[in-house]
Order: sequence, then structure tokens, then C-alpha cells
Amino acid sequence: MAHYTYIIYSNSFDLYYKGETADIEHRLADHNADLSRFTAGKGPWKLVWAKTFLNRREALIEEKRLKKLNRRSLEKLIKEYVPVISSRL
Repeated sequence: MAHYTYIIYSNSFDLYYKGETADIEHRLADHNADLSRFTAGKGPWKLVWAKTFLNRREALIEEKRLKKLNRRSLEKLIKEYVPVISSRL
């Protein structure tokens, strides 16, 4: 089963959040419905980066790597991003 590592952004709070999931559309909806403890009340959230992995372990390793990046490195990664998943997000 595919898993995703993702970065979402809140324009109103100028915040990035990094996470992993098996269902990226559902997870983004959860963030925007304030169902996530760390993102509640800080939306709306927009998906700005995502990467697909073959399993959860690889996605979690990437999430951990992303969480160590500073803002400048995150923004560089996002700027170079070419989306490969649904543009509806």
C-alpha cells in the first residue's frame, strides 16, 4: 500500500506542517476540519509538497528527515517541487 509524506502550509499563520499518511486527501480534509491536535485552529491548510513511498516505513523516514530541515531548506524543497498527485488538493 502506498504511503505519502507531505507538507501543508497555513497562509493565515505562516506555518508549515510535515506528516505522513496512506490517504492524503482524507488527511488534508482532517487538518482543515481541525481534527489534528497540532494543526487545529491554524488553517486553512494547503498541500504544498508530497512524495509517494511504497510503504509506511519509508514515508516515516522521510517525514523525520523533513522535520529536521530549517524553513529555508523547506521552502527550497517546495519551490523545486513538481506535483505528481491530484491537483484537487
